[in-house]
Amino acid sequence: MNADDLRKLLDEIRSGETSVAAALDRIKHLPFEDLGFAKVDSHRGLRCGFPEVVFCPGKTIEQIVAIVERIEAQDSPLLATRAPAEVFEAVAARWPNAAYNKLARTITINAPASPDCDGLILIVTGGTSDIPVAEEARVTAEIMGNRVRTLYDAGVAGIHRLLQSRDEIFNANVIIVVAGMEGALASVVGGLSSRPVIAVPTSVGYGASFGGLAPLLTMLNSCAAGVSVVNIDNGFGAGYVAGLINRPPAR
Repeated sequence: MNADDLRKLLDEIRSGETSVAAALDRIKHLPFEDLGFAKVDSHRGLRCGFPEVVFCPGKTIEQIVAIVERIEAQDSPLLATRAPAEVFEAVAARWPNAAYNKLARTITINAPASPDCDGLILIVTGGTSDIPVAEEARVTAEIMGNRVRTLYDAGVAGIHRLLQSRDEIFNANVIIVVAGMEGALASVVGGLSSRPVIAVPTSVGYGASFGGLAPLLTMLNSCAAGVSVVNIDNGFGAGYVAGLINRPPAR
């Protein structure tokens, strides 16, 4: 339940369309529902603007399905990350409208039919190998109601590929830069754009990249003032923060 849902419910009570008893039944699990193995934060959509996201690693398929059931019952958009194919098969058996992004390893249910934010989020990757992390960011930003475009394989080794898309860079409201190897792309984009740049280091690279540590340190030490950094391979975190930046202020 988010703020709009609660406002609608209160309007229904005031108009007599919904009884107090029925309204109490709809909100009885606020602020969380204890499943024994998990406490599902049913208040998060109201508090933070987007429901709890299911991080799948470390959970059994049965646990994931049970958590999805409680979140989906709120008629809210649902996002599950780092989900292997067998988890999606179990979820899709219960919810045929579930969608799976194989590259991103994300499951979505009740995704918005169209964006509700005017601003554009642009996602740029250094190489093709960075696309899975970028796709996680894209799916996250889109299910939060944002308009997203992608510019993949535009790294600094062939910087002309990036520069020919400078109009997209200039027009974006938020830019997510996903890069491995040495991670220099974030500084380049940050030096071109007046908008916030969210840098995502990836674990793509040879041995001296230390599983993403080298691009992480490069991005943290960026000379471009508008660059902030999330953790290695954290496409979800970048997409979520970009979605918050791009969202108009609540009224």
